[in-house]
Amino acid sequence: MQGLYKLLKCQYLRRSCQFKGHGAGQGGKISVLGTFFTKFVSTLLLNKLLLFSAATKDDIFNIYCILAKKNTYYNQIFERVEITGVAAEGKAITRVNDLVVFVPLGAPGDVVDIRIRKAYRRYLEAEVIRIHSASPSRVQPFCEHFGVCGGCKWQHLDYPLQLHYKQQQVEDSILRIAKVSPGTFQMIPIAGSDPTRFYRNKLEFTFSNKRWLSAQDIQEPDKVINDPWALGFHIPGFFDKVLDIRKCWLQPDPSNPIRLAVKDFALKHGMSFYDLRQHSGLLRSLVIRTSPKGETMVIVVFAEDRPKQRKLLMDFLAASFDIHSLIYVINDKKNPSFHDLETVVYSGRSYIVEEMEGLQFYIGPKSFFQTNSHQALTLYRIARDFAGLSGREVVYDLYTGTGTIANFVASSAAKVIGIEYVEEAVAHARTNSELNGIANTHFLAGDMAKVFDEQLMDKYGYPHVIITDPPRAGMDASVLRQIIRSGADRIVYVSCNPATQARDIALLAENYDLKMLQAVDMFPHTQHVESVALLVRKGL
Repeated sequence: MQGLYKLLKCQYLRRSCQFKGHGAGQGGKISVLGTFFTKFVSTLLLNKLLLFSAATKDDIFNIYCILAKKNTYYNQIFERVEITGVAAEGKAITRVNDLVVFVPLGAPGDVVDIRIRKAYRRYLEAEVIRIHSASPSRVQPFCEHFGVCGGCKWQHLDYPLQLHYKQQQVEDSILRIAKVSPGTFQMIPIAGSDPTRFYRNKLEFTFSNKRWLSAQDIQEPDKVINDPWALGFHIPGFFDKVLDIRKCWLQPDPSNPIRLAVKDFALKHGMSFYDLRQHSGLLRSLVIRTSPKGETMVIVVFAEDRPKQRKLLMDFLAASFDIHSLIYVINDKKNPSFHDLETVVYSGRSYIVEEMEGLQFYIGPKSFFQTNSHQALTLYRIARDFAGLSGREVVYDLYTGTGTIANFVASSAAKVIGIEYVEEAVAHARTNSELNGIANTHFLAGDMAKVFDEQLMDKYGYPHVIITDPPRAGMDASVLRQIIRSGADRIVYVSCNPATQARDIALLAENYDLKMLQAVDMFPHTQHVESVALLVRKGL
């Protein structure tokens, strides 16, 4: 058996290198060996080997042929291929020899040459190496980091086309996953975002002592040795590689000036940047929050407790910028999250203020708030309109967070019950009600499946309307069953994941009909989209 294993390995390496036209050590070509052995171990042939039966040369040859056929596409170039659409994951798509090919940074209508970079049994992944004819919808990206950062993958598509594919993603999910028949519900046109740049109110930047190297950097090794530091975003797929950001178009100033000043000051004063593999270094991450009211929160996360250096940096920030909430955290865990750690207010307040329709919301360092403040107002107005409140209803707001939706609809309802897992968020929700003089809200903390039960509804009243805004994974089956048992007349389902929303709607379909659906673009220049659905109890 061991001899056969070695023979098969050698034969495959020799032949794979030949048909790819590369040496075995170049460009990571041997990495397909991992795929080969995964496949090999999962075949019935392995059962024959484990039973100490003899594997024939024909067995080996057949496996090799299957794998070789799959990988003959690798590194091949296909010329003048037309990009035909966009997949749900945001990659452009085309077809080669009846195989679907995913092409990052392609635009529907492009005629391009592509090189196959990954080959799988049912699909391929490729890169564009030449554009013969650009799509009319292709535009010039405005960010110097486009194509590397991974944050705004659709900058090369004009905004109307982005909206078209986002709406299509939401509609396709409902038709394909929820199996809702076309024409049985109203599909409202997508609500686009304004603005489409500098729209985020929160960004987190990572310090690294080993920045991501561009092709130009690799040609200039001396420059890399003298400048290995980064303060920016993780490269997609690499936990330990960080792209140094010079200008980010996602968050308005003072985000860019603060980030650049912190990096420059830290380097001048010999402060070490975090090593993501060794888990060492002083500076770990920098979180910046802004609000349309012009307020700014800065959170500096230190990996080590060095009071003198910490004070030096925090004093610099306090003196250099108009920061309403300056906070630091000591995080010496391997896990980068600081939600279980103490946040220390160095200067200013422990919060900044967001405002919607005259309502004010305190946003703390750990608070969840929709990251596009302008579009959040649009989203909440749609949810309120779908709820159809008259002022007499008992409303349950599931996954309420800091109570933004609950407080937003409270003036239109008799009573609003908000439920949230995170206790600190519930405390902020109560504070936000008090801040705005809202007396008809009640907030509870705990596991949704345990808190949202008959005992709770007996105490506060059974809901007429349920508004739910769960995380990307959607709702647990037990929560869905409880929603059905509640007998609510209407459900307003707000989701950041159309696929899980459609799955949950399918599970509610025996008791509720989908009536209206609207996509909301919260994240311009990305493939991500929010969706709001109205479901009405059958028989109403």
